[in-house]
Amino acid sequence: MDNNITSPAPRATPRPASAHGDSSIGALLLESGKITPESAERVLRMQKELGIRFGEAAVRLGLVTQGDIEQVIARQFDYPYLQSGRGTFSDKLIAAYQPFSPQVEVLRAVRSQLMLRWFARGKKSLVIVGLDSGDGASLFAANLAVVFSQLGEHTLLVDANLREPSQHEIFDIKGRQGLSDILAGRAKYDAIGKIDSFVDLSVLPAGTVPPNPQELLARPLFGELHDALSTRYDVVLYDAPAFALGSDSLAVAMRTGGVLLVARKHHTRLSDIQAMSDQVINCGAELVGSVLVEF
Repeated sequence: MDNNITSPAPRATPRPASAHGDSSIGALLLESGKITPESAERVLRMQKELGIRFGEAAVRLGLVTQGDIEQVIARQFDYPYLQSGRGTFSDKLIAAYQPFSPQVEVLRAVRSQLMLRWFARGKKSLVIVGLDSGDGASLFAANLAVVFSQLGEHTLLVDANLREPSQHEIFDIKGRQGLSDILAGRAKYDAIGKIDSFVDLSVLPAGTVPPNPQELLARPLFGELHDALSTRYDVVLYDAPAFALGSDSLAVAMRTGGVLLVARKHHTRLSDIQAMSDQVINCGAELVGSVLVEF
């Protein structure tokens, strides 16, 4: 599998009884505070006079933007996303901010391949790893987790990169314990946080950066945690340290049984990919596929 990727709301107000067809759009706009009951009446009058949709009338009156309409339509279909500049997540989380872009279409293609090649076989977890730090594997894992949640899968993203963690920054998670703290017996499952901006996405951050990451991931407790998470979620994605940093990723791969390799265009060497593939097989895991990213 080879793919390329270039790089407090107001209380809902009852909608007017005369709102037809697009009335749910109006209700969502009211609920989100985009329009007021008074402006909704103006929209309804224009809608009736011109015979157009509620959303189109609201845009014509300058009350909302087309982006606002697209967002509430997405909510109708349980496909929420974020508007650029509105939110605290990394702007590189393109699956959240640019869900209809060509790059995200590629992410969906990768998701489809993984569903067919891996998760359809009864597998529940997968580790995502790059060859070197800076190859973009962590960001790819974050975006992939978002598109899996958009599919309606009960999704968990685990930051198992206990050396250079980044998911807490990507998802703006502050002051939360994480994986390392659970493995050290200092935290429990409440270290997992649900990302409310998405349909069904949770993140377990790395937590405290430990002095012994490889030893923590090799503990039997990690295997017990992995088994428990696999029963609680449909999809569990692990963001692991780059292979160049040590064998941490292999310890995770031994638990998940599968690896998705993220390679960087004009940077990752084929010989390194082959060497990594051999190590994956030797540890009893499977190289499920590879993704080529460019940035």
